[in-house]
Amino acid sequence: MLRRMKAHKVGGTAASEGEKHGTVGAVARDRDGHLAAATSTGGYTNKPPGRVGDSPIIGAGTYARDGVCAVSCTGMGEYFMRAVAGHEIAAQMALAGRSLVEATDGIVFDVIGKQGIGAGLCAVDAAGQVVVPFNTVGMYRGFVNADGDCYVGTHADLEFRGRWDR
Repeated sequence: MLRRMKAHKVGGTAASEGEKHGTVGAVARDRDGHLAAATSTGGYTNKPPGRVGDSPIIGAGTYARDGVCAVSCTGMGEYFMRAVAGHEIAAQMALAGRSLVEATDGIVFDVIGKQGIGAGLCAVDAAGQVVVPFNTVGMYRGFVNADGDCYVGTHADLEFRGRWDR
């Protein structure tokens, strides 16, 4: 994989979907309304020596604030760190009154996307609303919303997979 990624860099080409390794992110709201977020990165092959991604930096790629939202991000971590993306989404909601959709879309499509960087995230708000915006061809995702409806998707469409029995 390292040889292939080095060849892509030299040739100025992009890795195929099959060559990419992904982030696993999770957000949750429990029955008492507490919010949590977790992110485990796949890293990126052929990264610069000493690079630290956004996943372990609370407020960048992972953030949760009870009463507001929980966020887990995926993409080129440097851009999530510069935007302090997870914290920024929560701050926009708590301080500027933006909705979860407005705040997450603003980060994914405007702040990071306008720089030509692929980004995605999963987030849940205090009411249990789930969003999974991304500006790439696809992003593997699955979630159960506050009503117990289960959804999965890999590209643009989400597929309803039934109801979760509590």
